[in-house]
Amino acid sequence: MADSSFDVVSKIDRMELDNAINQAIREIDTRFDFKNTGAKIELTGDKLAIEADTEERAKATLDVVKDKLIKRGVSLKHLEAGEPQLSGKIYKIASTMKEGISTENAKKVAKFLRDEGPKSLKTQIQGDELRVTSKSRDDLQEAIEQIKNGKFDFAVQFVNFR
Repeated sequence: MADSSFDVVSKIDRMELDNAINQAIREIDTRFDFKNTGAKIELTGDKLAIEADTEERAKATLDVVKDKLIKRGVSLKHLEAGEPQLSGKIYKIASTMKEGISTENAKKVAKFLRDEGPKSLKTQIQGDELRVTSKSRDDLQEAIEQIKNGKFDFAVQFVNFR
């Protein structure tokens, strides 16, 4: 019997991200407490820019974005938001959307599986993914549960389960 495998990845569903940002923009445009505050949200590539007249409105705008991301199923672990910075008369929050598992994070997951997981597992780092293989599908499913319950500082998804 051939080995079974799956890949651990950290990817953002771009359609859901776009939908969440568009919903946040619509909510800010229609909410009364955001009228005449100069609140703006702009997503370009993996950069998210938030602007407002006051620091509190900028933070509230970021909260609206976070709320919409949660509702659309995009993990907040992908969002790396900075502090509001005064630029002229406008407060700006520069944020980035993190995607992919770095080599050190992949090593953390591999070590976690080596220490906590079933002994039949083999891990292999492939770029920004981590492939986990085993002869037993039950061991792979147990590994998926352990990774889900592990407290990592990045979002994980599982693809290519074979």
